Amino acid sequence: MSQTGSLQVWCQHWGGGPMMLPRMTFLILCLLADWGLAGIDSHRPIEDVKRYMNYLETNSFSRKLVNLQDEQRAIHTLEIKLKEIVFHTKNVTIEVDKIQALVYKLTCNFTGLTINSSYLEKAKTKHSMQFPSELTRHTCKANQTMQLICIYFNMNRFFQDDDKSLLLNNNILGASLVNHSVSNLKQYVNISFWHNESLDRYDLTCVFWKEGAGKTSWGAWSSEGCKTVLVGPYQVLCHCDHLTYFAVLMKLSSTKISKELLDPLNYISIVGCSLSTVASLFTILFQLYSRKKSDSTTHIHMNLHVSVILLNVTFLLSPFLTSLSVGCVAIAALLHYSLLSCLTWMAIEGFNLYMLLVRVYNIYIRRYILKLCVLGWGLPAIIVVLLLLVKNSAYGYYEIQIQNSLQNDTSPQNASMCWIKSREIHWVFVMGYAGVTTLFNLVVLIWAVKMLRGLHSREKWESRPCQDITTVLGVSVLLGITWTLAFFSFHPILLPQLFLFTIFNSFYGFFLFLWFCAQKRRSNLKAETSSSSQMTRTGPQNHNSPNRSPQPSSLTRFFSRFCPQGTRHQDGEVEKDMECPGT
Repeated sequence: MSQTGSLQVWCQHWGGGPMMLPRMTFLILCLLADWGLAGIDSHRPIEDVKRYMNYLETNSFSRKLVNLQDEQRAIHTLEIKLKEIVFHTKNVTIEVDKIQALVYKLTCNFTGLTINSSYLEKAKTKHSMQFPSELTRHTCKANQTMQLICIYFNMNRFFQDDDKSLLLNNNILGASLVNHSVSNLKQYVNISFWHNESLDRYDLTCVFWKEGAGKTSWGAWSSEGCKTVLVGPYQVLCHCDHLTYFAVLMKLSSTKISKELLDPLNYISIVGCSLSTVASLFTILFQLYSRKKSDSTTHIHMNLHVSVILLNVTFLLSPFLTSLSVGCVAIAALLHYSLLSCLTWMAIEGFNLYMLLVRVYNIYIRRYILKLCVLGWGLPAIIVVLLLLVKNSAYGYYEIQIQNSLQNDTSPQNASMCWIKSREIHWVFVMGYAGVTTLFNLVVLIWAVKMLRGLHSREKWESRPCQDITTVLGVSVLLGITWTLAFFSFHPILLPQLFLFTIFNSFYGFFLFLWFCAQKRRSNLKAETSSSSQMTRTGPQNHNSPNRSPQPSSLTRFFSRFCPQGTRHQDGEVEKDMECPGT
């Protein structure tokens, strides 16, 4: 029988039995017994919490909590046990080796509170939390006492996201106001983390635990509502506008862009993408307005222009949809699809060049353009859909790390957009895909120029170096050779690489428009030359006449096959292909 039950039986027996004690003596004894039991019961919840914290610490290493429901239930149970603690002092502290907890009483005249690791005997690393006076302003009623619960974890066992992210010191600092939700504070909650290692190779980001955001875990780390400030080489300060569990996320550092460099790059990107969109749209409209019979090469050019327009529009819209979770995922997936489509059509341009310059004769491909459309638009769609099905968290809010020269600047340091969040997916399905397509086009271009040199030596073609170089550069831009700059983003040449890559690829649609104009002008000159030759056949020919039309160089004549004229067959006719919708 419990101690409480024994005393109750004792009071009933001696209070109502035949050998009745004096009434005053009986009441005093029972009152003293109740006081003693109250003292014992007030400490019992604290001991229960401590035993449960030891249980969590032990099971975290033995891996007895095997699924996300167990982890979530374990944290919520600890919070409930801390809420049930009754104490008469200002605060109470409960500590085990890896978990520490503090519970504070707050009143309506709360003026702020700072808690640091010096309050804890078993704290392994230095940290602190500063709470503003606004914390209770909108939740406290007259003469109401509230409880602030702070929990410190020196392990990340219960807060592992889908990516198994690395946390600074494995420290997680949590805070909550009992029976109240705190968010959108105007005065920030300041959380400081100290460390004693050089972390130059890592990007440090303040994050909070967002329940329900993970796919295979019970939450995910998010930086929404938090700002990161690097106070010094060994201190990270987090400004957050809500209460929850906080940590500092560590990622292997990518090359950072300074804030002074970001503005001109943004300006170039916006102007270039806007101009490219207008130029590509004008090219498509001009081709439709001309009402000329389109061949396979023209169809390929027009599909490339459509992919460029789609890529530029989604890129320009991406930064404005970061606040919409579903919209951000959608625009990020569409941006990835547009990029893959553009790269695929660049590779198709290279394949078409190979077909025109190398396999000119003895070739017939039924429904040539239709098959190319399936490849150019279908393959990227399959990749993006599979990524959404396999890992739907691959797309969404993405931060671009910005290097701030002012360490104490509290303004947001990172730029954001909707893009691929997974580093592995980015390297495989962006860099890898771009590398394969660019390498293929580069091989085709080198092969074509090599063939030109052979023809030049055999047929004694006239050489015009300036015109030849211009033609090769134009074909290089058309084939997307400028994407090779993406693989030279290392420090010694980072600055010129960033500007050259931004200029060439932002203005890509405009360069295509210039190529279209050059091809159009050359076709007109060729038509005029042909007409003039027919007229001069009726009279004596004078090769030294000053009115003789200028002849194109050998290289220009060689690449003239790449201007719109179609794919040849065995009988020399141009193939009549099905065109893609909208082209």
